[in-house]
Amino acid sequence: MAPKPPDSVEGLRAAGNQCFRNGQYAEASALYGRALRALQARGSSDPEEESVLYSNRAACHLKDGNCSDCIKDCTSALALVPFGIKPLLRRASAYEALEKYSLAYVDYKTVLQIDENVMSAVEGVNRMTRALMDSLGPEWRLKLPSIPLVPVSAQKRWNSLPSENTRETAKSRSKENTTVKNRVPSAGDMERARVLKEEGNELVKKGNHKKAIEKYSESLLFSNLESTTYSNRALCHLVLKQYKEAVKDCTEALKLDGKNVKAFYRRAQAYKALKDYKSSFADISCLLQIEPRNVPAQKLRQEVNQNLN
Repeated sequence: MAPKPPDSVEGLRAAGNQCFRNGQYAEASALYGRALRALQARGSSDPEEESVLYSNRAACHLKDGNCSDCIKDCTSALALVPFGIKPLLRRASAYEALEKYSLAYVDYKTVLQIDENVMSAVEGVNRMTRALMDSLGPEWRLKLPSIPLVPVSAQKRWNSLPSENTRETAKSRSKENTTVKNRVPSAGDMERARVLKEEGNELVKKGNHKKAIEKYSESLLFSNLESTTYSNRALCHLVLKQYKEAVKDCTEALKLDGKNVKAFYRRAQAYKALKDYKSSFADISCLLQIEPRNVPAQKLRQEVNQNLN
């Protein structure tokens, strides 16, 4: 294969990628700038290529702590190709560094609409949630800019180097929100968690299960040591027919409290809906060992038994 001419768009971009890998961010930025000018001088439109070059140059600015130019380049990249994951993540990081937490939150949330497994976005949302609650109080959601709705047609766009993100999704599937799980909650965190859980309970009473899930999720950001918060959120998932999520939450609840009757019952209901009758029967049996006279559980056991037979 013929080598790329050094002053071609492709040659300049490849040289920029190599400089970035070597930690020469200023040199890489200059090469991406030259590539952009060469591309624009061609006169023919290539929005994908132009967007990648802006996004790559933004990565250089971010590494050098030049957050304002990083934001400008990411915005240019996104104007050319909307909903690119890398420019959204880079712009979110720059906004976060500038303490523009609302804007960072919006970008991180947008990324999670495109791919919910991007761990840096999950962790970013968690950090921004805590920062926004600290600065704006419990009504912080009402003060956010609107989050754009990502169309289904928007595909994952893992632009080429430079980035550490290409390995990110693979890693993220094996670890789930380690920052929250490893954090020891303070007394203040525990109190916030309690208040948010109570707000979730009130929303359940009003039948607003989607909003209740948000409150329970926020509560778990501050403290994930409360078994009932998980089992309460599982109830909301059940009502919304999100059975796999209900199973996950009940499992977390039972890790914290092996005698959480509601968690056993709700997980049994979820397994039944998923037609996993053996697991459902096992959970009801565990429940009835704790509460032998639990009438709803006895009734559910009969229903599951019929399905098993």
